Amino acid sequence: MKLILALAVTMSSLGGASAMAQTQGDWVLGNYKGAGYWFPGIAEKVGNGKVTIRYDDGDRETVAIGDVRPYDWMIGMKVECNFKGKGEWYSGTIASLAGEQIGIAYDDGDKEKTKTGRCRTR
Repeated sequence: MKLILALAVTMSSLGGASAMAQTQGDWVLGNYKGAGYWFPGIAEKVGNGKVTIRYDDGDRETVAIGDVRPYDWMIGMKVECNFKGKGEWYSGTIASLAGEQIGIAYDDGDKEKTKTGRCRTR
C-alpha cells in the first residue's frame, strides 16, 4: 500500500503520465512550431526541459518538453493527412498502421496508403 501511495504522489507531482519527460529514441508527437498540430517523430535528444525531435517527414525541431507527448496513434483514430503529398490536408481515420506505413480511410470515401510523416492530429 505504501508503494502505491508513493507512486501516486510521484505521478501527481509530475502532473500525470502525459507530462513525463520522453527519453531519447522514443517515438513521440510534437507540436510543430507551436501551431496546434501534433506530428510524429523520434526524440533525438532530451535534456534541460527540451526535446529535439526528428519528425517523420525529415524536419527537426527543439521544443519545450510540454510541446511533446507520447505517440498514441492507433487504428480507428481520427487524423488529417496530406493527400498524395500535394499539400491539401483532409480528415480521415487510421485504417492500418505498421511503423511509418499508415492506411487512411478519408471522410470523403477516398483511401490511401502513405507514411506517418504526411499525417497530423489536433
